[in-house]
Amino acid sequence: MAMQVGGDDEGEESLNSTINTTPLVDVMLVLLIIFLITIPVVTHTVPVKLPAERNQPTQTKPENIVIAVDKDGQIYWANQAVPDLPTLLDRLKVEAVKVPQPEVHIRGDRDARYQAIGQVVFTCQRAGIAKIGFITEPPPRG
Repeated sequence: MAMQVGGDDEGEESLNSTINTTPLVDVMLVLLIIFLITIPVVTHTVPVKLPAERNQPTQTKPENIVIAVDKDGQIYWANQAVPDLPTLLDRLKVEAVKVPQPEVHIRGDRDARYQAIGQVVFTCQRAGIAKIGFITEPPPRG
């Protein structure tokens, strides 16, 4: 794209008003080369095998412990409210020494804070419970 101002009759004093695009082209080529070099580095990730989704039906056994957490963070052991986490820990320690050790199934409300459910999982780990599972609704069939 060129533009010339003035006529040819002015001689040596005429202005050359053309746009010099050489620096623009140089910058664009440098950017193109930089992007071509850096894009494969950015998309490179560590190859890992992600676990597949497993949805197993719950096997209800009388020795299984069902702990529910409602949306307010209140903890329930088989429909009975547990006042605090130390009480839950004491009850779980009693169950952890049984042979075979019962499984703990945690039913967390959809609107419960992750912290409340995380505290229950941590308390189970502190008590020495080996198997902890989460009870969810099955995905819709379709």
